[in-house]
Amino acid sequence: MNFLWDTPSDVALRLARKIKDIRKRKKITQKELAGRSNVSYATLRKFEKTGQISLESFIKLTMELGLIQEINNLFTEPVYSSIEEVINASK
Repeated sequence: MNFLWDTPSDVALRLARKIKDIRKRKKITQKELAGRSNVSYATLRKFEKTGQISLESFIKLTMELGLIQEINNLFTEPVYSSIEEVINASK
């Protein structure tokens, strides 16, 4: 897939879909996940519909779903877009 023309909303909706799919695969209802993660039910419903959620609430959901390691692994491997960035990284 080419995500070059994605908007922030596109990315947020894709994340929301992934979280929803994982929640359903684990056979957890929205109300159960909301209660277990200390994220309000309304916030979870809105997130799954629109992709809008605070970073803290998103992290709470990932923790409850056992996905926190994936969050912790974000940005661990540097992605360079120029030789200048490679040189600057070694300084």
